[in-house]
Amino acid sequence: MDAIRHHSFGPPEVLVLEQVPDPVPGPGDVLVDAVAHGVHLLDTSLRRGEAGPPLPLPSLPTVPGREIAGTVAAVGPGVDPSWIGRPVAAHLGPVPDGGGYARRVVVGAEKLHAVPDGADGAPLDPADAITMIGTGRMAVYTLDLAAVTADDSVVVTGAAGGLGTLFVQEALRAGARVVALAGGTEKLQVLRDLLPDADRLALVDYSVPDWPDAARAALGDSPATLVLDGVGGELGTAATGLLRGADGDSGGGPDSGAGDGSASGSSGSMSGSSSGAGLGDGAAPGRLVAYGWASGTANRYTSWAEADRIESPVEVRYAVGPEAPPMGDQRPYQERALANAASGRWRVATHRVPFAEAARAHRELEERRTTGKVVLV
Repeated sequence: MDAIRHHSFGPPEVLVLEQVPDPVPGPGDVLVDAVAHGVHLLDTSLRRGEAGPPLPLPSLPTVPGREIAGTVAAVGPGVDPSWIGRPVAAHLGPVPDGGGYARRVVVGAEKLHAVPDGADGAPLDPADAITMIGTGRMAVYTLDLAAVTADDSVVVTGAAGGLGTLFVQEALRAGARVVALAGGTEKLQVLRDLLPDADRLALVDYSVPDWPDAARAALGDSPATLVLDGVGGELGTAATGLLRGADGDSGGGPDSGAGDGSASGSSGSMSGSSSGAGLGDGAAPGRLVAYGWASGTANRYTSWAEADRIESPVEVRYAVGPEAPPMGDQRPYQERALANAASGRWRVATHRVPFAEAARAHRELEERRTTGKVVLV
């Protein structure tokens, strides 16, 4: 069968298409003919040989990946044969060499999710289904921590990414005003296409030097009450500086990416008004929900920034990392995410790359040239 492997750590080019023996399901296992394979940012750091939580480095050679969707081809001893032929999706678990970049994958039956039917009566698209198993699960969990309400003014960094597109949709659904930050006109267009009729939404291009001014103009008279940040670095720090209680801090210094120009980086507008006001008597500080640092550098408002951390009266909630509360059983979050996609509550954005071009998928993800969830198909 076809599989993507790497025999050494290094750049994306170490990922190569090879022929490997078909796996055989053991007791309690099923064999899945996979047609969609989730690509995670963590896959790229493991490929580079960068050890660290949450996973150790894999043994080599390895087939990376931990998210797959497809059809059950066979079952092992002790598994209900009615699974055969059913469309499924699964997360393979917290293992460094998951084996997900392969066209046939052995999965424990307890990890399977039957792919639900969408609004058209057909099973949910496999790429959309696998997006919900990993990215959608994390979105549900993070949104539970964020507790968005109609009183919020929300800033989302990386808004055209797999998580960001879901955060924007759910915040709008809650009645919040949303400023979505994305880098470049193509990424902004993805959001326009995904949410063509959305009000209370402003799109801001963070590749424009004076984008913080554009964000402030979009927020109007009130600062942000919530920032959802998985980018970190200068972008996440400057975005967090827009929060109520951050004393107008746009990032903590000349390297924050803030500028003094006009609001030329903004597109779209938000209708309605927020009940928030500047921090005053009885006003709660803004809150930051941190779920990673895709830029490779921590947001300076989080403990991840260590010595460079900016002390500020904003509330920080962690969805990932050593200070995050344990997620516990992930299955309920996966089920809720699948249901959201199947019902049409969430429109799923994916960046699909041919299976044989896994190296390209990694390169584009590392260079932040993707929109939505990256999936090999």
